[in-house]
Amino acid sequence: MTPARDFFAAKLAYEIDPADLAAARAAGRSPIVVDTRSAEAFDQGHLPGALHIPGPELAQRACRELPDLAADVVVYCWGPGCNGATKAAYTLSDMGYGRVRELLGGFEYWAREGLSVVTGDGRRLRRPADELTAVRLP
Repeated sequence: MTPARDFFAAKLAYEIDPADLAAARAAGRSPIVVDTRSAEAFDQGHLPGALHIPGPELAQRACRELPDLAADVVVYCWGPGCNGATKAAYTLSDMGYGRVRELLGGFEYWAREGLSVVTGDGRRLRRPADELTAVRLP
């Protein structure tokens, strides 16, 4: 392998985009999804079924709420301008979790692709897909 190929292979192993996560869920391969944002952000909207574990609480809560170190875990924060998911992925990896990935684009790009979100009061919302960012699934 070349250094570039190694880099991109590793990158693909540790990242997932919204369309791929939605497709995996639709196919019954549902990783544990962890929202690392604040309670206020989580209540405004989050991915359906996401666990809410704010980044600063992750190290103390992970063993209790994510007991399987071999579980497939996807972490996310707000969007491309937020490194909360990177910090969370690092923390989980450092704790021994072996299958951790970051959601590319975070909550922002999940919503921009027109995928379903849930609010703190349980309402399910779906905004129209952003024509510039949404991937058209067959």
